[in-house]
Amino acid sequence: MSSVLSGIKIAVLGGDDRELILVNELVRMGATVVVCGFPREMVGHGAFALNNPEEACKGAEVVILPLPGTSPDGVIRAVYSEQELKLTEKAISAVAPRALVIIGSAREFLKKWIENKELNLLEVAEIDEIAILNSIPTAEGAIQIAMEETNITIHGSKSCVIGFGRIGITLARVLKSLGSEVTVVARNHGQLARAYEMNCKKAELGDLHEIMHTVDLAFNTVPELVLDRSVLKYANPDVLIIDLATQPGGTDFEAANHYGLKAILAPGLPGKVAPVSAGKILASVIPGLIIKELVKLEQTSIYA
Repeated sequence: MSSVLSGIKIAVLGGDDRELILVNELVRMGATVVVCGFPREMVGHGAFALNNPEEACKGAEVVILPLPGTSPDGVIRAVYSEQELKLTEKAISAVAPRALVIIGSAREFLKKWIENKELNLLEVAEIDEIAILNSIPTAEGAIQIAMEETNITIHGSKSCVIGFGRIGITLARVLKSLGSEVTVVARNHGQLARAYEMNCKKAELGDLHEIMHTVDLAFNTVPELVLDRSVLKYANPDVLIIDLATQPGGTDFEAANHYGLKAILAPGLPGKVAPVSAGKILASVIPGLIIKELVKLEQTSIYA
């Protein structure tokens, strides 16, 4: 057993099967791991299971929250918890001085608490090591939904990918490999140049009215309202919209329903369609990030 994290107390709050795989890796590396939001029988040997986030955070040098983060009122995503798991200022106050808090994307209230307590925040949702690898199960999950919810094949279909970041690039590549005619819609001209290099059609957001009128499948990755009423009004009545953006997504779902369009909000697909693979991604990246951040904090402390 590695002892790289020996003596480090880590609190893992909430999550799903991905976090269980991560917990096993942290234990293997010698950390003292306290888990909150899972039944005792699901937690592997070597970790401690508690029901209260405040107890779990007590003296923790590292706190890990799920990639989806929390709701606006602090509820932590915990799929196996029988009770609501809520992050409170009291829990954050219970951690060790200068503790490291790791989360996908932090709400403003959490950022404020961390700043007030002089703790350290690491938001990992946009870190390439995680985001690029997570784009693989996201793309596969999106295509799985498309295959289940339509009566056509991907091969020969007309599809559009709105937004051309990490997920959009992977998704467009997979759709192309399956024989779909792909149009990439983006603001950034550099991204559109990359789409052209990948042999995709390219379009700007202002062209969405025309594009939505012709495509069979529309995948949105932009976390702002791009498929609004004015665009959906002209959409192909048989189009399937799969919105992969963070809730509430980039689609006016009320308008889609009004026009009789099938629109599905599908965030967080890695943990739903491929939790083992997604868990291995976390287990391969998060421990290294912890070590890097703790070394940085130690060096800062010595210098001070």
